[in-house]
This record gives sequence, C-alpha cells and structure tokens, in this order.
Amino acid sequence: MKIAPDTNVLVRALVADDPKQSKLAQAALANAERVAVTPPALCELVWVLSRGYGVANADISAAIRRLIASASVEADRPLIEVGLAMLDAGGDFADAIIAFEGAALGADTFASFDKDAVKLLKKQGQNALLLA
Repeated sequence: MKIAPDTNVLVRALVADDPKQSKLAQAALANAERVAVTPPALCELVWVLSRGYGVANADISAAIRRLIASASVEADRPLIEVGLAMLDAGGDFADAIIAFEGAALGADTFASFDKDAVKLLKKQGQNALLLA
C-alpha cells in the first residue's frame, strides 16, 4: 500500500501518547510500500509538536530528518531542508516553506507582518519585506 499520512498519524507515531493509535500509526508507516509525506502535513506536524506538546525545535528537526531518511518515504527533500534550516535557526518551518514555494512560483520577495520571519529569511540571503 502507498499512503499519504495525515498529520495526526505522524503525531501519534512520533509522540506515542495514545497506545492504540500510536501502534496503528507506527505500523501503517512501517508497513507501507511508499509513504508520501507532504509539506502541509509537516507544517502542521511542526506546529502541533511545538505548540501542543512543547517539543524543542532541535528535537522536531531530528524527528523529521529521521522520518524523511527512510527509504520508503517520498518527500520534497530540498523544500523540507529549507524549512528545517529555518526551524534550526529558531524560526518558523512553515514561513520558510511558503517563501521557498513562492519563489518556485515566480515570487522574488516574501512579504509578511512577522518581524522574526523577515529577519531570519534576510539573514539566510532571501528577499523579505516586512509590512508595517
């Protein structure tokens, strides 16, 4: 079977906070021929782990890196690495994903009201505009 796991499956597999669902999630991921991990699922995963469970950014990055290292996982690795670089720098994974995908669609500047996101993206050499 080839699956695209919802965020809740990834959360249950990583956090193991519900014994029954955690086993099911881990088995589904382990037994799948192919696991398609989407950027939106990872954006949600980062948010849930950091905000809902208080997991440190370094631990989230490590978990995502372990997940995408699996031979059965299909993912946009360059895109995910951009998000992880931002997360590792103390920023928001989703902001980096949005900036990267926006550039791929022809945008030359990320625009946001988020001062920290703009600052970190500029520090990484990207064009970013703070709307104020």
